[in-house]
Amino acid sequence: MSVVGIVVVDYEPRHRDAFRDLNLAWITRWFRVEDADRRVLDDPEGYILGHGGCIFVAEDGGVAVGACALLRAEDGSFELAKMAVADAARGRGIGRALGEAAIARARALGAPRVELLSNTILEPAIRLYRALGFVEVPLPATEYERANIKMVLDLGDR
Repeated sequence: MSVVGIVVVDYEPRHRDAFRDLNLAWITRWFRVEDADRRVLDDPEGYILGHGGCIFVAEDGGVAVGACALLRAEDGSFELAKMAVADAARGRGIGRALGEAAIARARALGAPRVELLSNTILEPAIRLYRALGFVEVPLPATEYERANIKMVLDLGDR
């Protein structure tokens, strides 16, 4: 999907503060920052990239207006996590562009599926995940107190 004026790029060290700040904005708006959030946001290079994951940043004129990550699981699947779009940039399809970029990368890397944890209070996010093809599955035990839904996208034959 092409969003006018938006380019989705791979994370670079210059994106570190924006990745953290974009995510802290939505987390603190709806929930509290948990230990798992701090681990990821304080060291995205080590916690995400260093374990075979990916981070995508949506830029508008070189300014980061959205981000999301793929965390690699031991079985080769990925968790879509830390998706955030700046309040001023919402409604432009940026979340969809980030989600599509993440799914395309997971597919290219041969992942069997992409999973995510979320909370149903985030209705626009849940609608987006469903539109991207994610389906709800039983919620396992998780370290995130706020998680009340798990969704999975089976990448099938890849």
